[in-house]
Amino acid sequence: MATISPDIIPEILCRLGVKDLLRFRCVSKPWCSLIDSPDFIKLHLSQSLNTSTHLSIVLRDCYLFSIYFDSLKADQMLNNPFSTEYIITEILGSCNGLFALFNCDEEIALWNPSTRKFHMLPVTDIEFPRDFCIRQFIVYGFGHDPISDDYKLVRMVQFYGKEDDSFDSEVKVYSLRTNSWRRIKDFPFYLLYKRAYGVLANNSLHWFVFKNPSDTHRFIAAFDLRTEEYRLVELPDYIGEGFYMCVNSIGDSLCLIVNYYEGSVVDIWMMKEYGVKESWIKMVSVNQFKPFDFVEPLAFSKNGDRALMCIDHKRFVWYDLRSKRVKTVRIEGVPSLFEAEVLVESLVPLNANGAMINKKEEGT
Repeated sequence: MATISPDIIPEILCRLGVKDLLRFRCVSKPWCSLIDSPDFIKLHLSQSLNTSTHLSIVLRDCYLFSIYFDSLKADQMLNNPFSTEYIITEILGSCNGLFALFNCDEEIALWNPSTRKFHMLPVTDIEFPRDFCIRQFIVYGFGHDPISDDYKLVRMVQFYGKEDDSFDSEVKVYSLRTNSWRRIKDFPFYLLYKRAYGVLANNSLHWFVFKNPSDTHRFIAAFDLRTEEYRLVELPDYIGEGFYMCVNSIGDSLCLIVNYYEGSVVDIWMMKEYGVKESWIKMVSVNQFKPFDFVEPLAFSKNGDRALMCIDHKRFVWYDLRSKRVKTVRIEGVPSLFEAEVLVESLVPLNANGAMINKKEEGT
């Protein structure tokens, strides 16, 4: 009987889902070492991202649900890593199969739903500036720094002073590699939306901003996770008046959703070449089912001819990019109102040395 070359085994295994790989760790010590190795974890993640395989849609209401992208059928309720039952959980961001979660007790956890491992973040205080304690709000963003191979969570606190145009900020970055927070230079722009979490695209987090509170010209502010520098991303020129905008991403491309107050169309723009204003293209114009629908693009089909969209946090549709037709997707067992995030299965570990161990398990 012919044997398989050891060089081929990683190429075969990297095409499998995480559930199968975790089971195959028990085959032998060499297989366990292979599957747990950083090189294989990166190979498996790259294979899944490049081929758009092993994708799920995670829904959040009071609970967390998983739906397989290929079948769009309800799969399972996920175990919330926060121990308290029925606790409200917010998703602060997702990247490479990891979620950053936040609960009403102000605890933050990084979580890999595929491996069921999680890591509780240490607490860091807010440093209040003088004369800027009238109002404050907090936004977060989560992503990966490919230069240092580190996962970072950004916490941005913006303060308002007694004067209308006065504001200040405090920005801290958590590093999974060092398991610590550190303060970086302040955010120089005025955040437009108070509950908007940073949208990840091209290794950067994005928010809508004004240059100052009295400004009327909107920009997208980007925080580069590699250099930890801020910059502005300009909007396309061909946007009319009277609209609500939000920034989004599909795949690793930055998107802009423009919802006109007095129209029946939602325009979705995509930046084809990151950072180049002239590369904005209008990807689709979606007819609204009713005035002011919220439309969120989630992912493309495998052959790229359709886009899966979430409508009003209530339902899904396929939008055919060629025929411009919309087809409703019916999924049994989903909540009546939810937030949706695309998840790629991964083996990405949650501590610096690569061992996939829960913080709660370390002392056992």
